[in-house]
Amino acid sequence: MIRGYPENMRKSIENVNKTRAKRLTETKADLTEAERKEVLNNYHPDYNPKFKRDLAWGPNKGDNIPNEVADVIEAYPVVNPDDIDLSKIDYDVGVLIIGAGGAGTSAALWALKKGVPADKILIATKLRLGDCNTVMAQGGIQAADRPEDSPLIHYLDVIGGGHFDNKPKLAKALVNDAPKIIKWHKELGMMYDQNPDGSFVENAGGGTSRNRMHCSKDYTGMEIFRVLKDEVINKEIPVVEFSPAVELLTDETGRIVGTILYNIETKQYFVVKAKVTIMTTGGFGRLHVAGFPTTNHYGATADGIVMAYRAGAKLRNLESTQFHPTGAAFPEQMLGLLITEKVRSLGGQVLGYDGEQICYPLEPRDVEASSLIKCCASTDNYVETPTGMRGVWLDSPLIEELKGKGSVEKNLSAMYRMMQRFDIDISKDPILVYPTLHYQNGGILHDENCYSSLKGLLAAGEISGGVHGKNRLMGNSLLEVNVFGRRAGITAAKEYKKKGVKSGKLSLDHVKKSVESLDALKMKEIRHSPMILPEYRSEAVRDRLVKLYEDSC
Repeated sequence: MIRGYPENMRKSIENVNKTRAKRLTETKADLTEAERKEVLNNYHPDYNPKFKRDLAWGPNKGDNIPNEVADVIEAYPVVNPDDIDLSKIDYDVGVLIIGAGGAGTSAALWALKKGVPADKILIATKLRLGDCNTVMAQGGIQAADRPEDSPLIHYLDVIGGGHFDNKPKLAKALVNDAPKIIKWHKELGMMYDQNPDGSFVENAGGGTSRNRMHCSKDYTGMEIFRVLKDEVINKEIPVVEFSPAVELLTDETGRIVGTILYNIETKQYFVVKAKVTIMTTGGFGRLHVAGFPTTNHYGATADGIVMAYRAGAKLRNLESTQFHPTGAAFPEQMLGLLITEKVRSLGGQVLGYDGEQICYPLEPRDVEASSLIKCCASTDNYVETPTGMRGVWLDSPLIEELKGKGSVEKNLSAMYRMMQRFDIDISKDPILVYPTLHYQNGGILHDENCYSSLKGLLAAGEISGGVHGKNRLMGNSLLEVNVFGRRAGITAAKEYKKKGVKSGKLSLDHVKKSVESLDALKMKEIRHSPMILPEYRSEAVRDRLVKLYEDSC
């Protein structure tokens, strides 16, 4: 195991140390709109045609989306409908929630709060309760709750950050509900950082015009999920673990009436019938779009998109993927893991080999990431690790100079401990970073009450499309899963209480029809999905880093 920075990287760290005093009073200016467009068009993977193709079938046929996402949508089912006995129902529930992250647990709690009995709710999850991206989120959650801020200002930040491609009603719901979410969290026992006078500590974020980032050190997602998970357990809401959904069920009207679960331990299929289904399966980071490493948990493989699309759901903004500017580039064991934006919101700067600033540290994430990719792909101003990984410095020791000794360990406890395991003290040495695949900006199209285009199917969380447009701002992911998890739970309770709504005969006919559509494509490569779990043993995976920089420009 490599311990600490090797000598060749230490030479560059000396440059960082030499320029720090000068940089204490100098922050590189933010880019002009023209400069932002230039760096995005030339270096962001979303704008590179070699990483995308037009989707060949279904409701979104013709949409230009990442190749890896098209691969799982243009794939045959893993289930043969004729092998499933739909006459035997293993679970008959009112509200089925597929996915047990922040959105899924929030939805379950609000469905319960609005009158659905606990034993009529079922959460089904691929891995364990808590194996999700929510737990891995670090920097904070946005909410406009100060006199100098407002949901309207938050809304303008969201829309601008999303390049004006957000669905306005979803962005409005996001910002308007934000203060309610913080209040709910506090009532549940969430421990947000507070000042001595009891007010919230609120930090800046890239692309935001006000400080509204509520945090719990840099464990914010973990702390939020700790509270949600405890509440789910205490309320005795049933959870089925290690049982990913592999297909949705429909009736003769096309209504979604449940799902097929596959137990990955016993290799058994289970039939779930439900009055209303909420899809909260999260993102697609483990598809490694454009060959990038990822911050995402092991199960983030786009399963929800695949199942919903086969059933006829409309998608939105799948052309957009968020690459977080600062993923770990060293040591190798941490490649792609999140280095929270909070490092930059506290004052950390992004630097090249000689210790000079590459760009303004709080640009919107897509612009910031593109600037780092540009530095590593088209200049010699990067730092190279012993294994050939390129990166730039994130000057975390600068925070100690700006905010006082001990401020790094106090505010960035997770980062501090994580790097300390490799004999790197981030209060004294900078962190080597490179962009990493972080968030699925697009997904299932739904309205402000989480109704998708399919009857009986709601959607919430990272599986959604339209909330963030073409780019998400820091702190709006933890907000999204809670805002729309809450709204989905409330909507599900209304649907559960409706009289006279009955599902017809359970069917997988839509799966058979999707097979016919795929047959018509006459694909050279036969693939199957949902992927369920990613594969890391192929030659393509081993060669991923070699091609990363060649393909970036």
